[in-house]
Parts: sequence; structure tokens; C-alpha cells
Amino acid sequence: MMLNLEQGKFLVKLARRAIATALQSGEVISAPADVAEVLTQPRGVFVTLHEEIGGERMLRGCIGIPYPVKPLVEAVIESALNAAFRDPRFPPLEANELDKITVEVSILTPPQLLETSEPNEYPSLITVGRDGLLVESDWQRGLLLPQVAIEHGFDAVTFLEQTCLKAGLPKDAWRKGKVKVYAFQAQIFTEVKPDGEVIELTNNMTVGKKCI
Repeated sequence: MMLNLEQGKFLVKLARRAIATALQSGEVISAPADVAEVLTQPRGVFVTLHEEIGGERMLRGCIGIPYPVKPLVEAVIESALNAAFRDPRFPPLEANELDKITVEVSILTPPQLLETSEPNEYPSLITVGRDGLLVESDWQRGLLLPQVAIEHGFDAVTFLEQTCLKAGLPKDAWRKGKVKVYAFQAQIFTEVKPDGEVIELTNNMTVGKKCI
């Protein structure tokens, strides 16, 4: 089920409040109970943080839950805290950075396995800008959000290669038929500036360096 803009704004502000509270007191906020039913349904979600540096938005953290295993409001809080404090690519966020950080929430559809007997057909099954990708091989897994391909100008082949690299696999692993490739879509809400207006991104809109 699609969210409306007000519900998207609520989730972005919830993610920001979770981070701010953790910075101020070290506490984890409780998931709000008195919310629309759509916000309590299990959904996959990613929270992406960008830092404003010299007029540019640079990635500062991006972590999420690919599968719909938790109520959406709970998944947003958990993902926001993980993006702020547990992304291994970055040091934990500090209080003096918060007013430079923009918050983005991507609500995912359940990943769907792309089925083909010929791996070279995978690119034809992917719509760049609409689809995100998840690649799995045994215990290795890599995920890139739909907006990554637009931001970096990837075609479908490059998108597959970069998702394999994200999983720690050779970039051509998808051609060898030894990985599972899943596609998903995302509804994306983001702050235009730190703690500012929240908008919904469409397929061809990007605002910063995405999770890669």
C-alpha cells in the first residue's frame, strides 16, 4: 500500500527524532501506537543520511531492513539508529553534526526473485530508476536502492555489477548463474534541507549521494 505525503513526512520526522533523542539522552524512543494502520504493517525500509558539505549532500549513513519483518514505525526507528551510529563505513554520528544532516526514508516492496534460465537476460528484466536490486549468494548479500542507479548514471548491467560488488562478489557474478537476483521498488521521502521540508522523490529525482 502506498503512503501519502503526510505519512511520509511523519516517518522522516520519526527517524530524525529517534536520532536526536539518542544523541541527547542515549535512549531509544518507543514506536508510536496511535498512527494509521498502514504505518504499523510490516514493511522493508532503509534510512539514508546525507551531510551538507560545501553545498553538496554526501552520504553519511545508510542501513535498513530489506524484508517486511517488523511494523513500519519500528523498522524506521531501528534503521535510523543503525544508519546514524552503526554504519561500519562511517564513525558514529555526533551531536554537532545533526543540524547538517538530511534524513531520507525509503519504504520497500517485498523483493521479488527474477527468474530466468539465461543470466544474460537479467538486464532486460530490470527497469532502471524503478527497481532496486538485491543479490544473494550463500551468506553474501548486497542491496542497492532504486535511486542509486539514477544518481550514478548506471545502466542495468552496471547496476547488476555494482550490486554484486556491494555483496562482496566479483562484479560479473550475476552472469555465471550462481547468484539469486531480486528486484524491489521503493517509495522515497526526504528532507530538502536539514530538518526542513519533506518531499516525495519520483523515479527520476535525486537529492544526494545514495547508499552504495
